[in-house]
Amino acid sequence: MNQMMTNSLSLAATAATATSAGARIAVICASWHTDIVDRAKQSLLAEFDRSPTPPGQVDQFEVPGAFEIPLLAQRLARSGRYDAIVACALVVNGGIYRHEFVGATVMDGLMRVQLDTGVPVMSAVLTPRDFHEHDEHKRFFADHFVKKGVEVAQACLMTIAGLRRAELVLAA
Repeated sequence: MNQMMTNSLSLAATAATATSAGARIAVICASWHTDIVDRAKQSLLAEFDRSPTPPGQVDQFEVPGAFEIPLLAQRLARSGRYDAIVACALVVNGGIYRHEFVGATVMDGLMRVQLDTGVPVMSAVLTPRDFHEHDEHKRFFADHFVKKGVEVAQACLMTIAGLRRAELVLAA
């Protein structure tokens, strides 16, 4: 086998084993509707623990509301300390301004952070069309946030592993 083929096979084997192990992740949660948003945070932390390649460190941050998440995400991403950032919030129609505007602004900000910095920013920022402060909706969204926490944790770990594989291939 020639040297180029050997190097390619070695690189492929290395790329195939790239994982999210040892990653440092920041989790930012809005404090509005903490009883619901914390369900996403707790389930994502549990999913990280269950992962065959759990992250090395998870730092947790809290902000007043979803609107404040992108700025903190930007500062954390620019620090160079994090392999990924996860945002969790519940944006509801409070009657003062359109929650669609807030949700879109937050999502645009998070996308801008990840594209500007190269640090992936995952979102469990949910903007339900209808949310009412009664037990049935609170129960439904609390359960839904558990599911979203698992999904965002899995997406985070898969994205980190995929980016690490890409870096290995691009470095060759």
